[in-house]
Amino acid sequence: MTKTPLIVDSHCHLDFPDFEGEIPEIVQRAKDAGVARMVTICTKLKNEPVVRAIAQAHPEIFYAAGTHPMSVASEPMATCDQLIAIAKHPKMVGIGETGLDYHYTAESADIQQQSLRTHITAARETCLPLIIHARAADDDMARILTEEYKAGEYTCVMHCFSSSAELGKAALDLGFYLSMSGIATFKKSQELRDIFAVAPIDRVLVETDSPYLAPTPYRGKRNEPAYTAHTAQTGADIYGISYEDFAAQTTANFDRLFSKAAAWSDQ
Repeated sequence: MTKTPLIVDSHCHLDFPDFEGEIPEIVQRAKDAGVARMVTICTKLKNEPVVRAIAQAHPEIFYAAGTHPMSVASEPMATCDQLIAIAKHPKMVGIGETGLDYHYTAESADIQQQSLRTHITAARETCLPLIIHARAADDDMARILTEEYKAGEYTCVMHCFSSSAELGKAALDLGFYLSMSGIATFKKSQELRDIFAVAPIDRVLVETDSPYLAPTPYRGKRNEPAYTAHTAQTGADIYGISYEDFAAQTTANFDRLFSKAAAWSDQ
C-alpha cells in the first residue's frame, strides 16, 4: 500500500467558532490526508490560553500568538515582554500573525505599524519566525520589514501570500518565506501562481488559513487543515514536480523555518 506523503498546514485557526466541538475529528481528517502537523494561530492575546490548550491537547498541533493588524485598534497593545513570555511554552513556535491591513482598517495604519515593529522585536529576541499578514499595504510592508531587518536579523513567513510580485521579491531578498494558500488554486489566480513559479522552492510553505479560503474544489465552503493537500497539489503542478517531492520539500522548509516545532517531542 502506498503511504500518503506527509505535509504541514503552517497556518490555521482552530480556536475559531467554526470548529467548536470538532477538533478531534478535524485532526483525524487532516492526518488521513497526510497533514501530519498544524500550526494554529492566536490573533488576540486574550485568546492565547484557549489556543495553547488546543496545542497541548494534540501532539500534531503547534501554535503561534500575536495581535492581528485588524484588531490592534480594539485590543490592548501587545508588548515585547508579553510575547517573549508566551514564547517560553514548548509548543509556541511563531510570533504573530501580525502585519498591515489597509484594505479594511487603513484608519489604524499608525498603530498597526507600531504593533508590527513590536512583534518583529519579539521575533528577533526569541529567534522564532515572524508570521506576516499583508493586505493593501505593500509599500509600507516592504519598507518596515527591510528597515527592521537592517537593524537586526530575524526570520519571517509571508502567510497566505497574495500580494504583489514586488513585495514577494522584497521578502525573498531578505531570506523570508512565502506561504501558499487555497487562493493559488483559484481559476483567476494565474498571476499569483506565476509569482510562486519564480520563487525558490526551498522558500515555500503551504497552509489553509482555515476556516477561510478553501481551495478548489471546496471553494466557498468551510476550510480545514485536511484541504492543505489540494493546495500542495497545485504547488507541485506549479513547479512541475511530483506531489511527493513537493510535500517533502515544503515539509523540509517548514522544519527549517519553524525549527522549534521540528525539535519538539512529546516523549
